Amino acid sequence: MQLYDSIGPNPRVVRMFLAEKGLTVPVQTVDLAAGENREPAHLARNPHGQMPTLQLDDSSHISETVAICEYIEELHPSPPLIGTTAEQRAEARMWRQRIDLNICQHIANAYRFSKGLKRFESRIVCVPEAADGLKRIIADRLGWLDGQIAGKEFICGDRFTFADIKLYCWLDFAGKVEQPMDPANANIAAWFARVGKRDSVKA
Repeated sequence: MQLYDSIGPNPRVVRMFLAEKGLTVPVQTVDLAAGENREPAHLARNPHGQMPTLQLDDSSHISETVAICEYIEELHPSPPLIGTTAEQRAEARMWRQRIDLNICQHIANAYRFSKGLKRFESRIVCVPEAADGLKRIIADRLGWLDGQIAGKEFICGDRFTFADIKLYCWLDFAGKVEQPMDPANANIAAWFARVGKRDSVKA
């Protein structure tokens, strides 16, 4: 396998997932700032032009963070980051989906439509007038999540999972692009501090 890596929270999710598994794979960095991900060489690997992309041993490619991490989990099930039973896997996937759809995707677009507008407006359809509304949605959903994780060590209770990795990488990114965490969400703040002590966050 070889990982086509770059800056950004989604590539970091895969790196952190690999680190939690204790896996090391060859990495080739793609320069997003220079638009290398939109050049023919990368579009041949991933026609969507996004990052990251994983090259498999047969030289085929898979992209999308969830698909890559699910693939890695199937090849290397221990330690489990999704689950070892149908119930555990369903729980981790449920929370990862909630976090992805209600928080991470909104963080991404709020950034692209505001602070990152100059970089993205020539690459994708941007809706600057939507940025403030997306930030309100993020705040609402984080407030809801704060209540849901009260008394829990991690998103799925005492299990550290893909859902934790996804949320941590995106909240850390948000704090760097003028979308800081609300300190009133004390449960999320405590969770973020716990996850931040893991060695894998350095990946």
